[in-house]
Amino acid sequence: MDPILNPYAPGAGTPPPELSGRNELRDKLKITIARILKDRPAKSMLLVGLRGVGKTVLLEQMLRDTEEQRIHTIFIEAPENRSLPAIICPQLRLAMLKLSRIEKSKEAAIRSLRALAGFVKGLKVTYGDIEVGLDYEEELGLADNGDLEADLTTLFVEVGKTAKAGQTAIALFIDELQYIKSEQFAALITALHRCAQLKLPVVLVGAGLPQLRGKAGNAKSYAERLFDYPEVGALDKQAATDALVKPALDEDVEFDADAINIIYEKTRGYPYFLQEWGKHSWDVAQQSPITSKDVLEASELAIAAMDESFFRVRFDRLTPKEKNYLYAMATLGEGPHRSGDIAAVLNKKVSDVAPVRNNLINKGMLWMPNHGDTSFTVPLFDQFMLRIMPGL
Repeated sequence: MDPILNPYAPGAGTPPPELSGRNELRDKLKITIARILKDRPAKSMLLVGLRGVGKTVLLEQMLRDTEEQRIHTIFIEAPENRSLPAIICPQLRLAMLKLSRIEKSKEAAIRSLRALAGFVKGLKVTYGDIEVGLDYEEELGLADNGDLEADLTTLFVEVGKTAKAGQTAIALFIDELQYIKSEQFAALITALHRCAQLKLPVVLVGAGLPQLRGKAGNAKSYAERLFDYPEVGALDKQAATDALVKPALDEDVEFDADAINIIYEKTRGYPYFLQEWGKHSWDVAQQSPITSKDVLEASELAIAAMDESFFRVRFDRLTPKEKNYLYAMATLGEGPHRSGDIAAVLNKKVSDVAPVRNNLINKGMLWMPNHGDTSFTVPLFDQFMLRIMPGL
């Protein structure tokens, strides 16, 4: 079939042609936004899930939904090598500049921009990567103590007061939230908590790997009461079918039932994998309907494509010791696995390989579903390790 009309979109954060199975989470955020606009209590939201489940896609769709409610939004991807103040300050500045153009929130916005100036100057020595334009002189004693937790709280309070004056809200969308350092995450939680106490319209919608729950709880004990933690997982059979069938039907192409069953079995309903199998099945098929024979031929192409991109980009970041640890895990199956069992495969003591395990957790390759258990954050990565390192 015509590859130019291929509707499927495998890629990092690339919006799929059909975002299925996520309406409940989208509706939940719409209710949250509506409540904070009416001074009603509402929890911020942290989306947690493995790689390839579409957290980034969902986060960006939620941002678009929120903008339709006429809310000021801020989107940030948290990189591993930059501080929270560095990534959040430029975005807060832009939001306050927009609100400074509205007469009813102009005065409050200017005060927020003065607080931002004090915040940046107070923390510039500690966080040298902060680069942001300053539109007003700082106000002495306003968010300029040089203490991240206290100053960020003051800054968020001023931002919240500005939003309230403008009869709007500030919604922060932060992806890859697990990469924010613990003390900075704690400061962010404290600032959001204070805004919630004062009924100020500031809300966070974050996304990250499953360890985000534990990281939030370790940062601040009250985090479990401040956030909801909806899990973004694989799609059920109906949602996965919709993700495949509806885009094809828009091009007058159908799938056989057996073809759908094979794709669902091989992808286990993970959205990224569904897009890969859909793309390659389309390219292989000569005509509609796409058959099980087409899908089986396309499976080899889909696996090869993921090995060279989705899996390989993560594999290449690993040290030899980390690769060996993951290979040992893979020989035990999908997991989760006890740390002692993995160490036994390596003929090592648990304490000897603990630093490697911790590095893999910090790199976002592993997480601990329970104490002493270890699991891959990337679905089907065990199968990739056995393919890429056969017979080690």
